[in-house]
Amino acid sequence: MDYVIIGIGLLFIGIGFLITEKNAKYLLSGYNTMSKEQRDKVELKPYLAHFRKFHIFLGLSFMVIALVLNYLSPNIGGIFLVVYPILAYSYFMWTSRGYFKNVKSSRTQLKVGMAILIGTLVFVGAIFYLGYQEDEIIFDKNQITLEGFYGEEIDPSEIQSVKVIEQLPEIKKRTNGFSSGTVHKGYFKLEDGKRVKLILNNEAKPYVMITKNNGEQIYYSSRSKSNQEIYNQLKNLFPDLDYNP
Repeated sequence: MDYVIIGIGLLFIGIGFLITEKNAKYLLSGYNTMSKEQRDKVELKPYLAHFRKFHIFLGLSFMVIALVLNYLSPNIGGIFLVVYPILAYSYFMWTSRGYFKNVKSSRTQLKVGMAILIGTLVFVGAIFYLGYQEDEIIFDKNQITLEGFYGEEIDPSEIQSVKVIEQLPEIKKRTNGFSSGTVHKGYFKLEDGKRVKLILNNEAKPYVMITKNNGEQIYYSSRSKSNQEIYNQLKNLFPDLDYNP
């Protein structure tokens, strides 16, 4: 993750040097769709200086804060990686409006851009809020229920085995789900190509692994309960299933 953070930070810095007075009419969003008459009204040189300073600050602050947060709290760090750039670009658009004050169409573009960023922030906030909610495992003598967007109801007859493991298999990538910090929910592909379901509210060990008769594997970890306790409760409630030796 540290390499990803550094790479993104360097990308932000690089963007600051990408746009110049010579290529702005081709690469600068909004400016490249203006007529020559409109472009002449834009204070391009001071805007580009502001553009460069902003992206240098964004890149450096992103790397420093993200690296520290990722070390102290991966969950908060995961939120920061997404939310900080959105807030930063909202600030940048607002502080840049003076350089385009003589172009009437830029006001509309500013409103549209701000609306998109605010909408994106609300959408991302909702995803993180739902993603960080604990998806509990509930069971009675008739079924096992995994809560949440990627949860399901499992009949005990569908289960081949229930085990506790100290180490997750090597995860290659997320194919459909939510992943941030220590929280991973949804479908993931292993290094060997197998597709599994993770409902990890935390990375507390041991993990509970449920293998179904069709070969599907579900890895579960609770945030509020002991995973070992959950395993023991399943073992007492469904004694006929195959458990750890």
